[in-house]
Amino acid sequence: MVARLVIAAPSSGSGKTTVATGLMAALRKRGGRGARTKVAPFKVGPDYIDPGYHALAADRPGRNLDPVLVGEERIAPLFRHGSRGADIAVIEGVMGLFDGRIGTGSMLDPASGSSVSFGSTAHVAALLQAPVVLVVDGRGQGRSLAALLHGFRSYDAKIRLAGVILNQVGSERHEEVLTDACGEIGLDVLGVIRRSDGLAVPSRHLGLVTAAEHGSVAVQAVEAMADAVAASVDLDAISALAATAPEVTAEPWRPEVEPVRGNPVVAVAGGSAFTFGYAEHVELLAAAGAQVAVVDPLRDKELPDRTAGLVLPGGFPEQHAAELSANDSLRREVADLARAGAPVHAECGGLLYLAKELDGRPMCGVLDATAAMTSRLTLGYRDALAPVESTLHSIGDRVTGHEFHRTAVTPRHGVQPAWRWRGAEPEGFVHGGVHASYLHTHPAAAPQAIRRFVERCTK
Repeated sequence: MVARLVIAAPSSGSGKTTVATGLMAALRKRGGRGARTKVAPFKVGPDYIDPGYHALAADRPGRNLDPVLVGEERIAPLFRHGSRGADIAVIEGVMGLFDGRIGTGSMLDPASGSSVSFGSTAHVAALLQAPVVLVVDGRGQGRSLAALLHGFRSYDAKIRLAGVILNQVGSERHEEVLTDACGEIGLDVLGVIRRSDGLAVPSRHLGLVTAAEHGSVAVQAVEAMADAVAASVDLDAISALAATAPEVTAEPWRPEVEPVRGNPVVAVAGGSAFTFGYAEHVELLAAAGAQVAVVDPLRDKELPDRTAGLVLPGGFPEQHAAELSANDSLRREVADLARAGAPVHAECGGLLYLAKELDGRPMCGVLDATAAMTSRLTLGYRDALAPVESTLHSIGDRVTGHEFHRTAVTPRHGVQPAWRWRGAEPEGFVHGGVHASYLHTHPAAAPQAIRRFVERCTK
């Protein structure tokens, strides 16, 4: 059994990432170098940025638990898969504890009276029967914190709110007032973190700067978070609380698809410009029989030998447009590969890289489109239908994905769009072996699409 707990908050901006990341790193260090605690890191929702910091903290891949993208029936199996061999799992929530997919309402359990929003942190906590620790931003809070916590604890009978970590506390007197407020309703204070500018991680238009881009500064930031948590949070109490979670009886998810013959080489873009991917994607590619090779479009001048297919995940190519454009030898190889009909799977950032240009700088020119930064954030889950045959999907296949960008592509879709959503609106491009779209999908929800892609690589 893997001990586990969820780090949640009343709202975004309360310090969940700082506390969760610091907790992962602090717990991992407890055993010393010879016998370090094995910590499995998770993030609720479709977020790609926080798991990068989680991976630094825990020294194992950060993974996502998103009922909207993969279905609630896969949450426990994916948890079992991602926590294999770990001593404890720390699950960072998304937004506020009860914030889920907009427009889905809530799910009511008549037996318990519980009502949770689909895809919320509370939803995942209930599915995993994990205790919840609420991180509260103490700025501007006083005795009224007791009413806030009472509401969160009593709102849903299925959620076990088991403790509080007070963040951004200003003084000893402030700490005393907030601790007394928690005591009034019988909630344990498991940690008190004082205000510190040193715990901030730089952000930009889509959130935090990714750990891969931040390099040694990201490592230092994680160390600072770990030191703050270790000095301010009762790690023994946290571990004991996590150990109270009952056993998860679901069978672990496995990247199992029938492998194809031929062992085709599939290049997967990585490096600082392409960081938005799920660990399960590479695992499924390998299970389907592919030889996975990472290529960094910022540094590598050519594709790996014998490349038969290419995966271009999302990321921040707009932040690296000059360097990507300057690597014209790789851009030409990508264009030649696509022109030859090889399977190319591009999501969001990958879509931008395949365009003629990005913010006026030449890209691969595979798609008859241009891309540019805008001031408008496009964000949300999308239910999509495949209108044409492609290297990934058959006509009529349905998926739920996530859109997250501030760029715009003109035109937004090709003669053969990758998807239709929002009614019948077309989006994306299917062109030869290319499937390019703004839609981020989780491969665990459709493993046969990954096998189909690898199979096309053998042809």
